[in-house]
Amino acid sequence: MTDLAHLRADFPILDSGVHFLDSSASSQKPAPVLEAMDRFARTSYANVHRGAYRLSLAATDAYEAARRRVADFIGAANPSEVVFTRGTTTSLNMVAFGWGIENLLPGDRILTTVMEHHANLVPWQMVAKRTGAVLDHVPLTDDCRLDMRVLGEKMVPGVRIVAVSGMSNVLGTIPDVPAISSLAHAVGARVVVDAAQLVPHAGVDVSTLGSDFVAFSSHKMLGPTGIGVLWGRMEALEEMEPFEGGGEMISDVTLHDATWAPIPHRFEAGTPPIIEAVGLHAAIDYLDSVGMDKIYAHDQELTAVALERLSDVPGLVLHGPAGIEARGGVVSMTMEGTHAHDLATILDEGDVAVRSGHHCAKPLMRELGVTATARASFYLYNTEDDIDALVAGLRRAGEIFGVR
Repeated sequence: MTDLAHLRADFPILDSGVHFLDSSASSQKPAPVLEAMDRFARTSYANVHRGAYRLSLAATDAYEAARRRVADFIGAANPSEVVFTRGTTTSLNMVAFGWGIENLLPGDRILTTVMEHHANLVPWQMVAKRTGAVLDHVPLTDDCRLDMRVLGEKMVPGVRIVAVSGMSNVLGTIPDVPAISSLAHAVGARVVVDAAQLVPHAGVDVSTLGSDFVAFSSHKMLGPTGIGVLWGRMEALEEMEPFEGGGEMISDVTLHDATWAPIPHRFEAGTPPIIEAVGLHAAIDYLDSVGMDKIYAHDQELTAVALERLSDVPGLVLHGPAGIEARGGVVSMTMEGTHAHDLATILDEGDVAVRSGHHCAKPLMRELGVTATARASFYLYNTEDDIDALVAGLRRAGEIFGVR
């Protein structure tokens, strides 16, 4: 087992004794991130890009340093391809409405999958209704992997957008995004990746991923809420119109017209999340200090242990690929005769924090034949003790509900 247990001391909230298994929803923050944000707020805060005084210039430097740090972390050659947003949802909506409305015509095809988070599905539904484009979906195999055979059949001329999760927040399934990108580009389609789960756990090198847009959130990778990232190839970003209008995103404004600022600023209307950018910078520094390869290995090892031990819990059904080679550190489960919310409540009584519900993936729930699941998700601060507590809590739930 990759031993990262020493990192737990960096996460003050874990001192409460909680077995936190809900990092897929939002991760905990280490002390260096909290301290960096507090220090900046106390000593260096000012609005950015707008002041000629030293404090504002220093804040601007810190904000733009965060952009360069993100670019380096994801292998982007040009920091101007990094757009700061409010989170993955905003990033995906920015592509849907900034690119989709401008470029899709009646009859054009949008291809997505049945395992998408609502944030990578609902915007495309909205855009399809407005443009007359046709929305289609790739199913899963019986082993909860993306059906690449069907995807290949559906990847025909006329497909303009392929929107796919880099890692399912329910199943942990990790599709072959480079292969999908290659197929999509062969028919002239742009590829949009919801990487909210992938970037924090497996890392991403956009130079090899092959996609045109990648969206992810700070708060799932040890950083603060309120800031996310949209990376786009420069030529793809140039095909977009701004999603929001206002201050900062303009070059010039008259009473009847406006011209846009250079990319990325044309996509960052209004006062940006300045302190949050500092926190994201610190979070990336922390992740890099640990090593994304170690984090991924740790997640894989914990998931393998969890799948083995959970398989012995009476009445428990696990949802997702059977092997860890095609999945990340997420395990969704249902128990015979027991609602997912009841499972989560009983687990909470033993200080085990898991998410229950449809996980913003209702079409996938229908595909699985369930209304909700309980979901345990792992990160670098989790240990086998957390899994033991999870298993013990589930066994207790089974006893309460008479599951044999």
